[in-house]
Amino acid sequence: MSRVGIYPGTFDPVTNGHLDIVDRATRVVDRLVVAVAVNAGKGPMFTLAERVAMMEAEARARRNGDGSRILVKPFDSLLVDFARSVGASVIIRGLRAVADFEYEFQMAAMNARLDQSVETVFLMASDRHQFISSRLVKEVATLGGNIGEFVSPRVKTLLAARLGARGRKKRGAKRR
Repeated sequence: MSRVGIYPGTFDPVTNGHLDIVDRATRVVDRLVVAVAVNAGKGPMFTLAERVAMMEAEARARRNGDGSRILVKPFDSLLVDFARSVGASVIIRGLRAVADFEYEFQMAAMNARLDQSVETVFLMASDRHQFISSRLVKEVATLGGNIGEFVSPRVKTLLAARLGARGRKKRGAKRR
């Protein structure tokens, strides 16, 4: 019997911190489903389809020829319902700092109440990724900072293209 884990998130954009958790989670479970959340409440920069494609590209780069270990899927339901639908018995969550703990603890407790057969496992962020968040990466990129050590070259290119397109739209709007 193989152990299936699920790693949920918005991944807007995918950071090296996310990828570190993906890499380490594949050592804990036999198969990992990276669940990309709709989460319109966060006002994502990238569409759901773009975020799924971004994570799929990053997952392909990590699979080392074993395409069955990591699967990327979008979801817009209760996490425990989605976990059941993909046969996952483990929810993987990354913790960066003490500030993450209270929220994650509440989510784990709620998920346990909703479905006791799904266990939450926390992986501490590696020391070199503890401060990285998608929100900060977007902010640094928007202000012209170098995000090369926080995201992959693929994601850096996608983010630059998105910000360039937004900048052109804003500049065009001012001229009219």
